[in-house]
Amino acid sequence: MKQVFGSVLSPLESDVLNELWPDRELRVRDIYHIVRKSKKIALTSVAVILDRLFERGIVDRKIETGRGGLRYLYFPKKNKNQFEKSVVEETVNKLIAKFGDVAVSYFNERFVKGKKR
Repeated sequence: MKQVFGSVLSPLESDVLNELWPDRELRVRDIYHIVRKSKKIALTSVAVILDRLFERGIVDRKIETGRGGLRYLYFPKKNKNQFEKSVVEETVNKLIAKFGDVAVSYFNERFVKGKKR
């Protein structure tokens, strides 16, 4: 799948998250079997990616009991639209914090005045 989130997510993180976004709960192995069809990847790499996404608060997980013991079931904390909006909001806030009035002025010129055309 196309990477939409630039420096926010790596290409593999984006691929993994795209499998969860149809509001699914999946195990590491489930995601691995899907992603490996298009990329050469190890099961442990998918597990590390999911753990990283969990640590960053992008996905959540719950413990499931199955044959062989306990395992995690991963699911997105936000739907794709909510996640995209949060990325935009965070990016805009960082731009304003770094560039202050220049950023605000740019957004005003670009988006408020641009609507009058």
